[in-house]
Order: sequence, then structure tokens, then C-alpha cells
Amino acid sequence: MNRPPAAALTVVDPPHDDWTTLHHQWSGLVHGLARQALGDPREAEDVTQQVFMAAWRGRHGYAPERGSFPAWLVGITRRKVADALAARTRRSELTTLATGLLPSSERSSDDEPEAALDRVVVTGALARLTEPQRRVLRLAFYQDLTQTQIAGVTGWPLGTVKSHTRRGLDRLRRCLEEEGLSAA
Repeated sequence: MNRPPAAALTVVDPPHDDWTTLHHQWSGLVHGLARQALGDPREAEDVTQQVFMAAWRGRHGYAPERGSFPAWLVGITRRKVADALAARTRRSELTTLATGLLPSSERSSDDEPEAALDRVVVTGALARLTEPQRRVLRLAFYQDLTQTQIAGVTGWPLGTVKSHTRRGLDRLRRCLEEEGLSAA
């Protein structure tokens, strides 16, 4: 029996060997795109693995009439790279925030009571948010989840998660401004 080349396979429910072939054939493309966008080979390896896992999970959604298999993988790659960049940005922002909360030898002892007061004010402002807003912000900032991941964890539609995030951040900003803290 003559088998078609891997690129010509319809990805409805391929046997394990066919996915292995597809991985070997297209992982270089996926990894190259991820490495170019991210600049970190290890992070690109993670994204490559995520892309093929997403392709496996979403294999029933692939429609050859809508585009080629490599084009489908490139689309998944673009989304996974965007997720990786967003997570990197969140980690950087949280690191910067955490660094600002840590005591520094350069700060005078007069700043420490103000920093403690700021933390108390922020905690109070968070308490004024609705429970869904607090939950979404907690998952986003403390557990480093994307909005899509939060939707999966909570079972809420993605639009609802986005609304809670936006409204929660707006309300938090207003609460802090009422307390006399700037949005810096």
C-alpha cells in the first residue's frame, strides 16, 4: 500500500506514526519562528512543544480546504508566541513591582512606614472590588494566567473574564486615586 506524503495527510485522526512524521517535518519551521520572535532558544522549545500539543488537541478543527497544514501550524505558533510574550511581560512587571516593595538599603527609614501604608491602602482597595474582579486579578497577577487560561479555570466566557479584568483594574485605579495614591 502506497502512503501519501506527510504534508498531504488530512489531520482528522492520524495514527501516532503520522503525527511523529508531521512533528519531524514541521518542528523546524515552528521552532525557527518561535526563536526569531522570542530570541530565547529554550523558550522557543517550550513554545514548539505547546504548538504541537495544541495541534494534537485541536486536530479535529483542522480543515484542509481552509489552508495547508503548515499554515495552520504557523497560526497556532503565532498565538503561542503572543502568549509567551504576554507572560514574559507580566513576569517582568511583577518582578519590577516586587522589587519596589522590597526594602532597599538606598531607601531611608522614613520611606518604610509609607510603603507599609501603601500596601494597606492597596489591600483595602482590593477588598472594595467585586469577588469576580478580585478572583480574575488574583489569577492574572499572582498565578500568571492569561485571560484564556482564566476562562478555562473559572468556566466563564472569555468576554466575561476580559470585562472583569478591565472593570477591576479601572475600579482599583479609582479607589487608589480616592486614597490619594497616584497611578504610577
